[in-house]
Amino acid sequence: MQHSDTRLRLSKCFSLISILCAATICAQSVSHPAAAEDLKSPTLEKIARTKTITIGHRQDELPFSYVTPDGVARGYSIDLCREIAEHVRQTLKLDTIKIDYVVATAATRFLLVKSGKIDMECSATTNNAERREQVAFSYPHFITATRFVSKKSSSLNTIRDLAGRTVASTTGTINIAQLQNLNRAEKLNISVLIAKLNSEAFAAVENNRASAFVMDDVLLAANVAFSKSPEDYVISKDAFGPPEPYGILLPKDDEAFKTLVNEALFSIFTNGGAEAIYNKWFMSPVPPDNRNFNLPLSPELKAVFKEPKEYLQ
Repeated sequence: MQHSDTRLRLSKCFSLISILCAATICAQSVSHPAAAEDLKSPTLEKIARTKTITIGHRQDELPFSYVTPDGVARGYSIDLCREIAEHVRQTLKLDTIKIDYVVATAATRFLLVKSGKIDMECSATTNNAERREQVAFSYPHFITATRFVSKKSSSLNTIRDLAGRTVASTTGTINIAQLQNLNRAEKLNISVLIAKLNSEAFAAVENNRASAFVMDDVLLAANVAFSKSPEDYVISKDAFGPPEPYGILLPKDDEAFKTLVNEALFSIFTNGGAEAIYNKWFMSPVPPDNRNFNLPLSPELKAVFKEPKEYLQ
């Protein structure tokens, strides 16, 4: 009987120790964001350690990613990335998360992601196979095609009409590569004017230094909407290639972080949040000048919101 009592007391003791150990482990997991370690993600580990997520943005890519006169980064892509940041905060069980904003140009965006200086680039970056060799992409958040804008008075209706003319495009973009490839293939003898920023390329058309500006059609629409005389310009129906998706630029080989980003986007896309953000930037007055793009949600983008999936074609 005495031995039985001893065994019972020892059993209770071990049970109590087990409970205390479990409680200690639980408490440690709450106080320390172990989710980052569990996910085995260098990006998430850094975010958990610093309680900071770094977003790359553009200065003049209306309405996706730009800076208003008050110095604030705004736009459609920025709003989506803020939602992603909140999802990351909740997943890592952080009490707060700081967002650092870093300017990422068309020429520097890939290097900034690859070097870890930004965690994601939130603008209007086309996802294609060549770029996926260097970086990763989220689910698409926009669908667009490369076209050109010109002055109506120039009567430039087709790509062939650009033959022998000076045409502007922005360095480091898919668009300038498409322009140059077609220029060589069709022997159009186009003189390509390379600009650092979209605003510089459009200004070349405004000031008659270039006959046209080649870029994603939605970005051309933005430049026209915010110009002094929107009625003076026309965007071509001719496209330099098939429609392509924009994605949020992410570090390559960090599948856990990419999965978390896509989880956030899936939720936003399917609960109506993304459409509300879209309407805010494409169907409503946009600061600082309160111009309205009046660009309804396309059938292609509606399909993406309904059934998000990776673009790997």
